[in-house]
Amino acid sequence: MTKPAAYSLAVPPLFAALAPARNILVAGAGGGFDVYAGLPLALALWHGGARVHLASLSFSELELLDRDAWVAEHVAAIEPGTTSPDWYFPEGTLARWLAAHELPSTVYAFPPLGVQTLREAYRHLVDRLDIDAIVLVDGGTDVLLRGDESDLGTPAEDIASLAAVAALDVPVKLVTSLGFGIDAHDGVNHVEVLENLAALDRDGGYLGALSIPGAGREATLYRDAVADARAATPDRPSLVQGQIAAATGGAFGDVRFSRRTGQGDLFVNPLMAIYFTVDLDKLAARCLYLDRIENTVGRRQVITRIAAFREELGQARIPRAYPH
Repeated sequence: MTKPAAYSLAVPPLFAALAPARNILVAGAGGGFDVYAGLPLALALWHGGARVHLASLSFSELELLDRDAWVAEHVAAIEPGTTSPDWYFPEGTLARWLAAHELPSTVYAFPPLGVQTLREAYRHLVDRLDIDAIVLVDGGTDVLLRGDESDLGTPAEDIASLAAVAALDVPVKLVTSLGFGIDAHDGVNHVEVLENLAALDRDGGYLGALSIPGAGREATLYRDAVADARAATPDRPSLVQGQIAAATGGAFGDVRFSRRTGQGDLFVNPLMAIYFTVDLDKLAARCLYLDRIENTVGRRQVITRIAAFREELGQARIPRAYPH
């Protein structure tokens, strides 16, 4: 990967780091609709001529898929024509939207897994697609937490994805977070997130912040995709993607876009439409409990071991209010 000293203001470090790659995997780290948070990035890369593949840690009942959808034990290739009896199927919705816009339309899906099994799923895609760059995308900021914060939000899937990819031999590995502030609903203190980013910057692992231009092609198509997903899943639309999409359109404050949000629940703002990107290996090295979950094979093991770590932690960082 290009050394941080080679980066400049003229070219966003996120794109500079990916420039040498031939096959890029953009993968939703936290499950469900997280892959949508990678869509503006994928759209920009496709427009620039890069070969990009999408993957998602799925919360759908993937075991209900037909056998021909599976390309490996824990990897399903979701095509526009792939159907599922599960009403919650973001990967299928996204595949159909991509095809309707004449974009590469396969979305690879993994079940929620432990680190060892998820790593094998990623390794299969790396070999199958000749991947030389992976970008894990988190809708929110859970993935940027190291473990001693006042609250970790809902980290199991994000950190399992981080641990799985950290051990892969891939030239470029990045993590990008879109939706700053959204995880406050789950108890995350975003002053601690900023503190972590500063520490990564000191370590040479921070690739900066990159705003999605609201009037640009990427934001316009992203908002269309999120609206399409909301129509396809009216009983459980993504609150994360809904807020990010609203932020890319200049919305502010308590924006109403779903029955799932209560009065006064939201604070949509421009920070939600910014990618915060870090070096994946440097982020993994700072996680205080990554070794605890290394030998897991199932999601429940990951959740249990994170809970045990938190119980043994003692004093967590004291949350602070943003001072400005």
